[in-house]
Amino acid sequence: MEAIKRTIKTPPNREVTIKIPEYVPANEPVEIILLIRDSAKSSADKINQLKAAMNDPLFLEDMKTVTEDFQAIDSEAWED
Repeated sequence: MEAIKRTIKTPPNREVTIKIPEYVPANEPVEIILLIRDSAKSSADKINQLKAAMNDPLFLEDMKTVTEDFQAIDSEAWED
């Protein structure tokens, strides 16, 4: 599998043409993914999202797991 990434600005006509490399055979299935960033959010919105994460149960559980993983590593003796 190969990934080719290009970042572009949305054109006024909202249409994008994709050039496929010559080495890709005709009729070969390819996957095209359009990722749209939410750039309209203000700094205040982003800060509020970060504050909300501090109370998110899934985030807190992930942080607990990571902390436990690092505690095991940190308790190991280092050899010189």
